[in-house]
Amino acid sequence: MIDLSTWNLSIPVGTPATTIDTPVLVKGYKDQYFHADTNTLFFWAPVTGSVTKSAKYPRSELRETNSDGSVHNWKYPAADNYLRATLTVNQVPSSGKVVIGQIHQNGSNEPLIKLEYQYKTSSKTGNIVAKLRSSPSQDEPTVIQIGTGVKLNTNFDYTIHLDPNGTLSVNAANYQWTTKLNSAWKTKDLYFKAGVYVQDNTGYATEGGQVTFSKLAISHVKPS
Repeated sequence: MIDLSTWNLSIPVGTPATTIDTPVLVKGYKDQYFHADTNTLFFWAPVTGSVTKSAKYPRSELRETNSDGSVHNWKYPAADNYLRATLTVNQVPSSGKVVIGQIHQNGSNEPLIKLEYQYKTSSKTGNIVAKLRSSPSQDEPTVIQIGTGVKLNTNFDYTIHLDPNGTLSVNAANYQWTTKLNSAWKTKDLYFKAGVYVQDNTGYATEGGQVTFSKLAISHVKPS
């Protein structure tokens, strides 16, 4: 079973979108946008869904918390910080783009990194792309292609690792990429997110993003 005791869930219902708190999630919460009763995590977000405050696209997405449901934020120098996942992208919207993992910064609309699956109709495969802000002051993220040739309905892994020295590594679909962050990120409160964040908001209610995770785990390993 995937441990849900360190997550809450945003679903694309209500204005702004609804948050399902950690204790409710752990007790077996499920609906048409999320369920975890098959030893996997199912996420669905239609392009017609509602959005979180200040966002323009719908999501069915987990956000890192403490076990009591309070939000968990961290500063990267305190630990080796990992988000590990095994997942399948089952459906994409017309844009072909869904975000499947993030390091976000608390109190900001500008994440440190978004890991995105981008489906190409011409090749019938997807690329794994990182959208990175090397420093908190960077307005528009830098786009880095990490992996290629990932088909729909095919399992792949990713790991996002931010170490205490500010080295950020992404392993995805058997590809690896590493960079060094600007030290201004040291003071920022960060947190992990994972699920399906659809990069599209037009179309029919049957259009959207569907992703299934068979593994998902966070760890913050403090130096000995």
